[in-house]
Amino acid sequence: MKIEDKKRVLREMVLHRRFEERCYQAYIERKIGGFLHLYPGQEACCNGVMEAARPGQDYVITGYRDHVHAIKCGADPKEVMAELYGKETGSSKGRGGSMHIFDAAHHFMGGYALVGGPFPLAAGIAKAIQLKGGDEIAICFLGDAANNQGVFHETLNMAALWKLPVLFVCENNLYGIGTSIERSTAVIHQHKRV
Repeated sequence: MKIEDKKRVLREMVLHRRFEERCYQAYIERKIGGFLHLYPGQEACCNGVMEAARPGQDYVITGYRDHVHAIKCGADPKEVMAELYGKETGSSKGRGGSMHIFDAAHHFMGGYALVGGPFPLAAGIAKAIQLKGGDEIAICFLGDAANNQGVFHETLNMAALWKLPVLFVCENNLYGIGTSIERSTAVIHQHKRV
């Protein structure tokens, strides 16, 4: 990676951190309603993966910590923030809120509040790509707690069986919302589970 690209990625990660900090501030000021799951400290994961991906060509889907993923895919940060505020100018017309950002124009297929919900959807997107003969891939970001869902293992099995063009990325922040990985998972090192 060239030094210019490294600097650009670092600037983007700072932008993403500042965006999340602004979300938090608006949330505690009660300007953003509903739940708000933030992404501070995880910016490098999304940015690193997306640097290897082809934004606007490859498809991205994730769980409920979705703001940074949408922006990295090309969504306008102002539209994402407007979505959090519940405004018509939001990326989902103010109806999706924090956990349901969506931007089909940039192949961001959404954030999903249901833990494990994106897995079969990512496999379905990958199957559609495969059937059309495309060279795109589906990228599914997941939290470490989502690996405890049965649908995770079922989807991995089908993806391997059908040789689907899908990449599952585990963002291990050591917590499933507020439950530590030590209290919820027998095998703490996620790469050893698969």
